[in-house]
Amino acid sequence: SIWLNVHGHRVQEIDDALRAQLDRVAHCTMLGQANVPATLLARRLVEIAPDGLTRVQFSDSGATAVEIAIKIAIQYWANEGRDGKQQVLGYFNNYHGDTFGAMAVAPSEIFHHPFLSLLPVHPRVPYPACPDRPYVTPEDRCAPSILHSTEQALREHSEDIAAVIIEPVEGAGGILPAEPGFLRGLRELCDRYDVMMIVDEVATGFGRTGWTFACDAERVTPDLLCLGKGLSGGYLPVAATLATETIFEAFLGEVAERKTLFHGHSFAGNPLGCAASLANIDLFESLLDGLPEKVHVLHELIKPIQDLPHVLEVRHRGLMVGVELAADPEAGRPFSWSQQAGMVVTSEAQRLGLLIRPIGNVVIFMPPLVSTTDDLAEMAGMLREAVVNAQAELDRLAMESK
Repeated sequence: SIWLNVHGHRVQEIDDALRAQLDRVAHCTMLGQANVPATLLARRLVEIAPDGLTRVQFSDSGATAVEIAIKIAIQYWANEGRDGKQQVLGYFNNYHGDTFGAMAVAPSEIFHHPFLSLLPVHPRVPYPACPDRPYVTPEDRCAPSILHSTEQALREHSEDIAAVIIEPVEGAGGILPAEPGFLRGLRELCDRYDVMMIVDEVATGFGRTGWTFACDAERVTPDLLCLGKGLSGGYLPVAATLATETIFEAFLGEVAERKTLFHGHSFAGNPLGCAASLANIDLFESLLDGLPEKVHVLHELIKPIQDLPHVLEVRHRGLMVGVELAADPEAGRPFSWSQQAGMVVTSEAQRLGLLIRPIGNVVIFMPPLVSTTDDLAEMAGMLREAVVNAQAELDRLAMESK
């Protein structure tokens, strides 16, 4: 329900990798030491990541991976003598986690309201959403107009902006996929205006968009890539921030120069988590070839949901689906957040045997990558039935919201 599961539960290969690692060592710190599984996993991530990402810092969650990326971006410019570049340009409705740095670049009135006055203010621009394209290819290009608000912000504030951060699909924001080709256009803008590009693939990484990473679909290498969730196959808390060699070298120097990134984590690079992640990647690579077919099958399966009452929009990218509910879809009148309309549908789904999760008025469906097309058909059928079964209660909530 939190989008971690890749292969299902009790996966023999991952179970065996964990048991074998337990016979060696359960944990040793990465502060002044290393361990074999973490070293092997770092190498493996560099091999499968977009070309040019050569360095890895481990942590324990997606939010921490983002926190590290933000700190790296700001300190990089400070190390280069440009310590005025301390802003991070973000996008409205993005969600990067619940630590303070991650909240600051994606503050939410709903999720973060007690802390908003404590957060530094970073610039944000509209997100380039495109709900009706389930699959992106390297041939896709976005119109220049789609890049306009981002370019305007960079043109006006590039001396203050250290980096741009983006989710290829807004996950907690309601499964809003970016316009195909936008990542490529953003990469060009970041190069033009001399700012870093941070791509948060915590939710989209490891096959969720039909590619290993959403960046692969557009042949883009960000300066910093944030990974988590599916990295360990949903077994253990493992996250990683990947960087280019150019960035890494900016942190080298004499002790007195104070170029070190002082960000450590007691359980970063945990051998058990890394062993599980290595086994997960081995299994994941065997699923890759079949993902495009599953994406297109799922697209056809969810189409009937769009025509149901109280469904405003069905959004889809890869194996990520969001069903947005509204009190009056034709008039564009939403349910109030407090009504939690999505919970009505997910409760019905649970009674049918489908465990999914809502965020407000959006029902989110992200099946395990190992799902067969028959599995997808069964789950999509349950999802549709849950929306149908919820109609009476949704009608009641719609009357309340008038």
